[in-house]
Amino acid sequence: MTEIGFVGLGVMGGRIAERLLAAGHAVAGYNRTPARAQWLADRGMTPVDTPRAAAEASEVVFSMVADTEALRSVVEGPDGILAGLRPGAVYADMSTVSPAVSREIAERVAAAGGRMLDAPVSGSVSTLEKGELAIFVGGDEEAFERVRPLLLEVGPTVTRVGGSGHALLMKIAHNLNLTAQIMALSEAVLLAEKGGIPPETAVEALLDTVIASEMMRYRGRFLLELPEEAWFNVNMMQKDLLLALDAGRELDVPLPITALGNEILTSARAMGLEDEDFAVLFRVLRRMAGLPDRPPGRDTPASGQPSPDDGPGDR
Repeated sequence: MTEIGFVGLGVMGGRIAERLLAAGHAVAGYNRTPARAQWLADRGMTPVDTPRAAAEASEVVFSMVADTEALRSVVEGPDGILAGLRPGAVYADMSTVSPAVSREIAERVAAAGGRMLDAPVSGSVSTLEKGELAIFVGGDEEAFERVRPLLLEVGPTVTRVGGSGHALLMKIAHNLNLTAQIMALSEAVLLAEKGGIPPETAVEALLDTVIASEMMRYRGRFLLELPEEAWFNVNMMQKDLLLALDAGRELDVPLPITALGNEILTSARAMGLEDEDFAVLFRVLRRMAGLPDRPPGRDTPASGQPSPDDGPGDR
C-alpha cells in the first residue's frame, strides 16, 4: 500500500483516484468543491482541506487540474503542494499545461527535496472506465520507476517519453489530433448530408470504416447527440490548441490544421457554445454550410453520460 495524495478530483481525476483506492492504496484527496468528491470519501478516501494537507499525508502526490493557472494555484502559496511536500516524495502532475511552467515547478520541487513528473493521459471517461487509458511521462527515470506501478493501476500503457516537460509536449501533440479528426468527420458528414444522405446514416457508415480511430468511435456519435454535460468542452480544447500553437511557434513547426481548428473553436465561443463538448464544432460547420442548426431528431440531449466536475473531462 502506498500513501497517495490527489489534488483535483474532477471527472477524470476523481475516477483515477477511485482506481487507486480500489487497488488498496490510502488516498488523501483535495477538491476545490468538496461536495463533489463526497462519493470518493464514501469509498474510503480521506478528504483534506488543502493541497498542502494532501502532500503532507503522502509519499506520492498526484494532481489533475484544468489549466496552467489552476496548477499554479494548487502548487504555490502556504496551502499549496510545495509547502507540504515531504522530502523524497514524488509529485506527478497529470494536467495538460504549459511545458515551460511545468519545468519551472519541477525545479522548485527539486529544490524542496522532491522530484516531479509530468504525466498527462490519453483517453476519456469511457477509456478510463474500460481500463484502457494511456499515460505519457516526462521527468527523472528513477522517479518514473518508483511511480510506474501506480500508473499501471490506472491504465495499461505507461510510456516515459523523455525529460521534464516532454510528456506535456507529447500530450499537446496528441490533443491537436482530436480537433483535426472531429473537423474532418464533420466535413465528411456535411458533404454527405448536403448530397442527400441522412447525417445519422453518414456517421454510422463512416464509423464502420478504417478511418474511425478509437476516439472517433466513441465521440463521433456526439455529432448527432451531444452529451448532456461536456466530457471536454470548447474552452478546454481551445486551451490545448493554444498550447500547441505556442509550441509550434517556439519550435518553428507549421501547424496550419491546428490554427484552423482554433479559429473554428473561436467561432463556437462567439456562438455561445463554449460550455458544450468540443464535438459541437459540427454545429458550427453546419451553420457555415447553411444547414439547420441541428440535424433531424437532435432536440433532446444525450442522457446517462458521466458528469464533469472541477477538472478536465477528456484527455
